[in-house]
Amino acid sequence: MRRKIQLGLLCFIVMVLPLQIQAQALYGTTGLLHAPSAEMQKDKTFMFGGNVLHLIPLQYITSNEIKYTFNYYLNITIFPWLEVGYTCTINYAEPGSSYWPKQSWGKYTNQDRAFNARLRLWKEGWWKSWTPQILLGLDDPTSHESYGGGAIKFDEDGMQNNHFTRYYLAVTKHFDFKGIGMLGIHAAYVDYRACWFPHYKRLSVGINFKLDLPDKDNLAIKTLNGLKLMAEYDARTVNVGAHYQIWKDYINLIAELNDGKYFSGGLIFKVHLK
Repeated sequence: MRRKIQLGLLCFIVMVLPLQIQAQALYGTTGLLHAPSAEMQKDKTFMFGGNVLHLIPLQYITSNEIKYTFNYYLNITIFPWLEVGYTCTINYAEPGSSYWPKQSWGKYTNQDRAFNARLRLWKEGWWKSWTPQILLGLDDPTSHESYGGGAIKFDEDGMQNNHFTRYYLAVTKHFDFKGIGMLGIHAAYVDYRACWFPHYKRLSVGINFKLDLPDKDNLAIKTLNGLKLMAEYDARTVNVGAHYQIWKDYINLIAELNDGKYFSGGLIFKVHLK
């Protein structure tokens, strides 16, 4: 009977994981799905990976021909309070576009390069046990004059191509339910300034839950303990997903349903240098 229950749990995980997995790895950083959080990686953690991304919620594509593109990234937590990263997203040249030359239409061409950084301002529990963690972050803050040439600039006169620009102040608080798992509650004020998209300044909220069940020698329990479920409102859409550790914290599967219907997924590799 016990073996049947364990087998049932494993089958359930195999069926559910393709529908609900992710982390803010769409930006190549630590976080929820698209919403920021104040969580940090362990000190001296080096991350690299890539994603298959749905175009509609991310890019300025209007055609229904191609639904997906790809990105890859490098990221390192230099100090316990500082994380920096570099992300490249493959651009798709939409047929009929006035931006791309005709010979590029219908092809994946060029790359959008973006830098990001996250600075922890206050550590969780520093003053009192109930005090949250506070973090300041930015994604894709700079561009170049005339779409790729000239000086680096931060202004918004239309002559820039930073598709993922945003600044945010995030707050996170964790609650430990002994023998069950860890609940994280997250909120952030997001200043979104990416070109080709409407700008906004709004609140985002989210939760995640990492299972930590006892009897860790049990295969089914050990499998379940690698799962972290997530849900969020990222100041634009409501998203659900999860993050799954295949091998400790070194290899991680990610996926999500953006706006409850657009699937994205990928793979994260981590190397702990300390």
